[in-house]
Amino acid sequence: MTNPHPPSAPEPFAGLDLLSSAIVLVDGGLIVRYLNPGAENLFAVSQRKLAGQPLRALLGEPAPLGNALRNALAANWSYTGQDLKVQIPGGNKISIDCTVSPVDAGNIRLLLEFRPIDAQLRVAREELLLHQQQASRELIRNLAHEIKNPLGGIRGSAQLLQSELSDPQLHEYTKVIIAEADRLQALMSRLLGSHNIARPAPLNIHDVLEHVRRLILAEFPGILINRDYDASLPEPTADREQLIQTFLNIVRNAAQAIEGKGEITLRSRIARQVTIAKRRFKMALELHVVDNGPGIPEEIRDKIFYPLISGRDGGSGLGLSLAQNFIERHQGMIEVDSYPGRTCFTVLLPITGRT
Repeated sequence: MTNPHPPSAPEPFAGLDLLSSAIVLVDGGLIVRYLNPGAENLFAVSQRKLAGQPLRALLGEPAPLGNALRNALAANWSYTGQDLKVQIPGGNKISIDCTVSPVDAGNIRLLLEFRPIDAQLRVAREELLLHQQQASRELIRNLAHEIKNPLGGIRGSAQLLQSELSDPQLHEYTKVIIAEADRLQALMSRLLGSHNIARPAPLNIHDVLEHVRRLILAEFPGILINRDYDASLPEPTADREQLIQTFLNIVRNAAQAIEGKGEITLRSRIARQVTIAKRRFKMALELHVVDNGPGIPEEIRDKIFYPLISGRDGGSGLGLSLAQNFIERHQGMIEVDSYPGRTCFTVLLPITGRT
């Protein structure tokens, strides 16, 4: 005779039935062993239906937590992921935060706690981020103006000094001064040049991604770039050169992170009914650049789009800041989720004219 009551939590976790938060227990093979009532409500699925199924049956494919869960099992460490997009069994997409905690109780190896992100909280996060980035960009632009003018004087003085020096060996020092002044001038021009007028036109986003792919493979021949494109995507109206520069900066950043010898995946999808900075769009392109590198250092993860912030020695910290500036001018947004073994940059590019 079938038991009419759903199975309760394993003995060491009996109190989980009483929690309002969503809790899922999985074993070492990432098989679901228990969902508490909070998880059943969040994911609109029953414990009886999901118990014994792979976790991907709950979180969809590709599972955004896949690498993090495997790392948690292997290293016995915790992980917290924020603003993860998952497609629940009913077909709807939800945004959640997730905390993964290793446990050792019978066949249970991981405890996953999910928290849905309220739409208003998400809008507030985006708004705060936009204000911070705008203030940062204005500061950097003002600094660039202040720095660019003295650089011309430094370079000119170095040239005059070089013409007065009779010892050729001393010319090496003036050449260094001139070369560094030129480098800083180019840096300032890039900061100030990001405000050029856009030239929007209908374009095929896959042509942009393929162009970037060819450039990166020429620069980093040792990497593998996988393509996962949705061929049915509509054409956005956008500035081709700005989008090429945007994705070139993001993909080159990924190639440098994996030191030219890992894998990068370019993925394109359609997103429906998305809200960006309080504006609702019926459709948007959802573009992913995923690498299997070491991840963004935690201390700069929240500041990675700020100018002059770089996780790489010798990096200028401008590439991602310029990329975000270009996407914002297309009314879009760039987000990043990163942990050791997987970094994913997500670009949301609205299909304007269909709102």
